[in-house]
Amino acid sequence: MTEASNKSSIAVVIPCYQVRDHIEGVLDAIPNYVDGIFCIDDACPDKSGDFIEKTSIDNRVTVLRHSCNKGVGGAMITGFDAASKAGYDIAVKIDGDGQMDPDLICKFVAPIVSGDADYTKGNRFWDSRSVAEMPKVRLFGNAVLGFMSKFSSGYWRVMDPTNGFLAIHLSVFDLLDTSKIASNYFFESDMLFRLNLVRAVVLDIPMQAKYGDEVSNLKIHKILFPFLLGHGKNSFKRFIYNYFLRDFSLASLEFVLGPILITFGSVFGAWHWYLSVVEELAATSGQVMLAALPMIVGLQLILSALNFDINNEPRVPVHRFIK
Repeated sequence: MTEASNKSSIAVVIPCYQVRDHIEGVLDAIPNYVDGIFCIDDACPDKSGDFIEKTSIDNRVTVLRHSCNKGVGGAMITGFDAASKAGYDIAVKIDGDGQMDPDLICKFVAPIVSGDADYTKGNRFWDSRSVAEMPKVRLFGNAVLGFMSKFSSGYWRVMDPTNGFLAIHLSVFDLLDTSKIASNYFFESDMLFRLNLVRAVVLDIPMQAKYGDEVSNLKIHKILFPFLLGHGKNSFKRFIYNYFLRDFSLASLEFVLGPILITFGSVFGAWHWYLSVVEELAATSGQVMLAALPMIVGLQLILSALNFDINNEPRVPVHRFIK
């Protein structure tokens, strides 16, 4: 990792909100090959920024402050933007609550340095031990959101979308419209959607989560339905942009014709079922076929379009071509 870090400058970005009991240990554990550390005091009631400035003697640390709370997404955008303007090549985001092992930073940075990815993120589902240790409610919530994220982001081979341990090449971050990125806990999921729009390559990094005495601010039961709504909106926007505005292919037609045929078959079949029950008019074999065939063909078209979408996942890192 030392050789790789000599070629690319690395910054660590840490959103700080009610992490005063753990932030000191997190900062002490950040490896020497990291060139800069940005701590964002997101209007923390514990005044994390003041605490860091008083206790840390690490000259790599820079404290940034928000006058009002902007959420984890807002804090990350501030940190990434500051790291980019300071001239760093790669930014790594870790939390300040001690759940993420700073020794893993090298694994997140290596694929970006080698030119194999633009963005890397943790995946706690890779290791069965992590799954066994994960609270059951969080496990269920992450599984549901992970499935929805595949539709909305277009990254069908990644999982654990709410994982906050991530790294990005800052030239790719500069391509994103940060004014539209979600500033709340939907940030990580929304980032995947935005990255797909610029055709960035995303790679999962296996990791094992750490659960100590820290208190998570993320409550699955409170964010599950807002996340589902956000994924639904992003799915619609991604399909419109990728298959009708930026490009047009056979899959574009399949995504349109499939739902139309299924709807026609369903409505036609339901109507004749109603007539057969209420008015005792038996449906003919032709009417049954006219209801079933469009639904079968429509389903096949949708499956074919989804198969195209899965294989259309970005594969060539864009930061290779950005000066």
